[in-house]
Amino acid sequence: MASSTPASSTPPPRPNLTFRQLRGQRSPGEFAAAVRRAAREIGERVSCDARYVGRVEAGEIRCPNYAYERVFLHMFPGRTLTDLGFAPRAAVRGRGARAAGDARGAATGRPHDDQDPRYPRASDSDNTFSTEESDVRRRAFMTSGTATVAAASLGAVGLPLGGVAAARVREPRRLRAADEHEVNAVEEAVRAIRLLDDRHGADGLYRRAATPLRTAYALLDAGTTRQAGKAVADRLYSSAGELAISVGWLAHDSGRFDDARSHYAEALATARMAGDPALEAHAFCNTAFLARDCGRPREAVRAAQAAARAARYLDSPRFLSLLALREAGGWAGLGDRTGCRQALTRAHALFDRGAAETDPEWMTFYGAAELEGLEAQCWSALGQWERASRHAHRAAGVAAAQTPEFTRNIALYTAELADDLARAGRPDEAAAAGLRVLALLDEVQSSRIEAMLATTARLLLPHRRATEVTGFLEQHCARARG
Repeated sequence: MASSTPASSTPPPRPNLTFRQLRGQRSPGEFAAAVRRAAREIGERVSCDARYVGRVEAGEIRCPNYAYERVFLHMFPGRTLTDLGFAPRAAVRGRGARAAGDARGAATGRPHDDQDPRYPRASDSDNTFSTEESDVRRRAFMTSGTATVAAASLGAVGLPLGGVAAARVREPRRLRAADEHEVNAVEEAVRAIRLLDDRHGADGLYRRAATPLRTAYALLDAGTTRQAGKAVADRLYSSAGELAISVGWLAHDSGRFDDARSHYAEALATARMAGDPALEAHAFCNTAFLARDCGRPREAVRAAQAAARAARYLDSPRFLSLLALREAGGWAGLGDRTGCRQALTRAHALFDRGAAETDPEWMTFYGAAELEGLEAQCWSALGQWERASRHAHRAAGVAAAQTPEFTRNIALYTAELADDLARAGRPDEAAAAGLRVLALLDEVQSSRIEAMLATTARLLLPHRRATEVTGFLEQHCARARG
């Protein structure tokens, strides 16, 4: 009689003692309830129960799916998955690791760690869908709710959506792929969101913009890659990823850093499964900026460098210039003046090569003003206040002259100028700049700018008897009360 597969080919799971310690005195059911509460705090939905907690502690789940990862890292800030007792994702993502996971699933009668029973696993001969795609599809399913949400989604930014949405409302069980009309609508949603952000800032827009994002991923969930033509499918993947980045940026700029990180990760997963280097580079670019703002400068450097690797064949010097600035911001956060200066030099050299037809559409914001503004932030992070104020002054002046419709950017550069001048010991000029920002805040809603002005006000308190400073502080205080 032939022997069965040796046990050594499927090593027994190793208990996750670290995770068990983190549970503490709570029962598995109590801890599962805490996981579900944490998920709601960051907009995730996980069906965690005592059984799932037991599987984690038994080592059956070597690495959680992306939704659970975001929740666990939210519950235990400052830790990594390995700090929580899980195996690195790279160790369980390869073909061999997946085969082992499938063997465990077959032995226990349960699906693999990252497998949702609602989505059957692709066969070995069909490698269209990667683990990232499975996660994106799962997330779209969970966040979109019933199919009827598609009927009104893109209307949130004034864009009609017919075709697949109407079909879903009439026949919710009969899903078909998106057609060119729906793809056009998603692309228009991206443009509309960016335009509104340029003019009015992120705070009032974020919640509304999340609705067309759910629709875009619901369209992907309808099986577009298999039913639509390749050109339409590729456009939908790219536009859905760009929409995720746009919504992520709105979350980022309004201080919702966890939400932003989740959206950027979703865009990156979409880029990877679609084989879209431009989208991948864009997702890494924004991830670098977010990491810098979250106080993770080393991650900012790594993400900017990853973006540059993805973008190296795109033939867009301006894009590479922006990525060099993202890297410079990371070096500045690390206090590495040499690394920062080298990256800034590279950014200027690439910028001076001029615009190209191959520049991504979303880069319309990146001109001389943004170059000066980002450089100002680098010098500010290095404590070079005078130098930072000179660049911030140029940024605000160029923006007002060349792109007066970008109200949010003008307010941002001027707020940066006010902060740099206050730190440089020039309170009257700082107050004057602060007053100019306050005059723009009736049109702009941005938590980032509000926070910068609040810092400037605190810096100017010791100079409150100066006439200009008094005027600024009184107006700022009145606005805060109102």
